[in-house]
Amino acid sequence: MLPTGPAGTASSPGWGRPRVIPLSLPGTVWGTFAQTAPASPGALLPPRAPWGVELGGSEPRCPPHPLAPASPFPDKLFGKRLLQAGRYIMSHKSWMKTVPTENCDVLMTFADTTDDHTLLWLLNHIRLGIPELIIQIRHHRHTKVYAFFVTATYESLLRGADEIGLRKPVKAEFGGGTRSFSCEEDYIYENIENELFFFTSQERQNIIRYWLENLRAKHGESLHNIQFLEGQPVIPELVARGVIQQVFPIHEQRILNRLMKSWVQAICEAQPLDEICDYFGVKIAMYFAWLGFYTSAIVYPAVFGSILYTFTENDQTSRDICCVVFAIFNVIWATLFLEEWKQRGAEFAYKWGTLDTPAESIEEPRPQFRGIKRISPVTNVEEFYYPPWKRLLFQCLVSLPVCLICLSFVFLIMLGCFELQEFVLSIKELPRLIRFLPKIALALIVTACDDVYRKIAYWLNDMENYRLQSAYEKHLIIKIVLFQFVNSYLSLFYIGFYLKDMERLKELLLIFSLSQSLVRQLRDAILPFITLQLHLFLISFKGLLSFGWSLAVSKVGGVAGGGRLCRPPTGRFILRHGKFGCVGQPSWLDSLTVRPGNSRGTFPVSLGAGEPLKAKEQ
Repeated sequence: MLPTGPAGTASSPGWGRPRVIPLSLPGTVWGTFAQTAPASPGALLPPRAPWGVELGGSEPRCPPHPLAPASPFPDKLFGKRLLQAGRYIMSHKSWMKTVPTENCDVLMTFADTTDDHTLLWLLNHIRLGIPELIIQIRHHRHTKVYAFFVTATYESLLRGADEIGLRKPVKAEFGGGTRSFSCEEDYIYENIENELFFFTSQERQNIIRYWLENLRAKHGESLHNIQFLEGQPVIPELVARGVIQQVFPIHEQRILNRLMKSWVQAICEAQPLDEICDYFGVKIAMYFAWLGFYTSAIVYPAVFGSILYTFTENDQTSRDICCVVFAIFNVIWATLFLEEWKQRGAEFAYKWGTLDTPAESIEEPRPQFRGIKRISPVTNVEEFYYPPWKRLLFQCLVSLPVCLICLSFVFLIMLGCFELQEFVLSIKELPRLIRFLPKIALALIVTACDDVYRKIAYWLNDMENYRLQSAYEKHLIIKIVLFQFVNSYLSLFYIGFYLKDMERLKELLLIFSLSQSLVRQLRDAILPFITLQLHLFLISFKGLLSFGWSLAVSKVGGVAGGGRLCRPPTGRFILRHGKFGCVGQPSWLDSLTVRPGNSRGTFPVSLGAGEPLKAKEQ
């Protein structure tokens, strides 16, 4: 499943010109060629480089030839002139700067080891299978990462909205409300005349995601050692195999800034749920709608409980009566809360057009699902099949024993901490703070075990090899809930129901709450911040190293042997191979074949309109 989310406009330096593909031909060319395709007839796409802050750099340049002679210049640069080289280091804050753009919705990244054949193979399949998409291909100089910048024209998005049945609001003169979009009756929808406001960024990305997920392989197709079945989704399979690193939507900084002011920085104000829905989607908006409703509703039991706590006398009889009264109040409050949320949730679902959305009748197999090939008795096509008895055998012989061992380990750790607590309490001379150390150690161990058990649950679930994503998530939830419930609450239940020590229970519960809150803040806020700063520093340092090597090569002057294909600011390619030869850049490139140079050093380029993009040596 490809992720959904807001479209992006974040651009960072370091990306090359649009649609740059590395082309390495032995003995002839080291360089790049660029593909440009019009967003509309007669128009060229503007340059576009919207990626996150972790990818920085500057305009790509041809690297030095491996045969270039050595030079003492790097020693000077990193020796005596190291202090002077500080002005060449780009500040880490510069990687955070973004440039607005409107020509990318989804980003697809590849590993730095991806070869030309893989890029061209996937580009061919996308161009032939999804002609509605516009793809820019770029290479990042510092991280050595290739990326597909994917978007689509407004007309293509309209056809995609009709294809997936996207619900859009209808004009008041045509009845109002929402209905599935239809190209035949596009005039009845609001803002249809304005292509900038008709689709939200989340809707654009959902359409593009639908196209990418439904790019199917044909019979007998393969990429390297990956054999595709007929009708198998290509993009999810490549993501599962690691050929594609990530496929994700990118942010739109203008909308993010507006949400930052109206949502994050706004205190005691209503959440902009409609804007959240338009940007992040219905699921995220519905979650925050529930969170806000729950936060408002929990004020009533908090106030009532505070009143009872304040006016309750210290005798046991008064406390027992107040506990019964508060329990009855909570039962009534919970019932009213659920009924009110059902009504509020239905209102949001109707408002956002998801009240009568049909469920998916056919679920695609997980890309990670593995098995033997067979002919399906239902569809009569080739599919992967995993015998159920193998899964049951693994559950009985591996999953169940591992779960029991983990739960037994939790119980032994708990008993060990309790014994340590008794030993510490037996020493009267110790300070009071030292007596809390066993409880703190138990809380830290429980928090650390949560992450370990989560990884074990994922591993067991992966090994059980479920075919459908719904079944995979169902069994994963069961494992995680079992691990976390026993790990977090076993000691509390043991103290409360077996030892019946309420004072120790209060202390342990307080320590658990504080320690888990601190660890969560450290893991979710402080650690990512430190990681980001370190990553930005490494990018800046790599920029310095790259700059120093470029200066060293320019100091030597010239390149010995071979050739380079560079693109100057004039928009034409200049091929350097002993002598100069020029290759004109077409306004729209369908195929490119590079041949070895002739005696004059020129490299002919042949174009074929409508043919798959290919690069080969002749």
